[in-house]
Amino acid sequence: MTDDTLASRTEAVRDRYRSTLGAVPGGVQQRLRLAEEFGRLPTEEAIAALRHIVLTGNPLGARVQQLVHFGQLLALGREHPARIHAQGALHAGAGIADLIGVAETALITAGVPAYALGTEIIAEFLPPADDVGPGY
Repeated sequence: MTDDTLASRTEAVRDRYRSTLGAVPGGVQQRLRLAEEFGRLPTEEAIAALRHIVLTGNPLGARVQQLVHFGQLLALGREHPARIHAQGALHAGAGIADLIGVAETALITAGVPAYALGTEIIAEFLPPADDVGPGY
């Protein structure tokens, strides 16, 4: 395989993540680097193809799919991937209120730690608050 072909195929995998999440997560970048260096790109292509089929062919649609991923990852306590899918939900048209709704649902199904994680992640997407003084 030529370097140009390898680069083109790798970039096609990245494009699938960009279309779904709006960016290529760092973990995916690392996996692609290993795949390129050790001749394992077909594995990453297969993962990206499966994700594409499941996400784009799903009757829930991209926005709801990303919200579901966010909620499931909150319930599992998976901070980094939950953050990625919160961003993906916003990229797919969800709003902050949608993310809050998911965090509140996680409170019921997975408890206060899942809710706290969700609100921590959501707060990162808000503009900085004006300083309202101590205790507020």
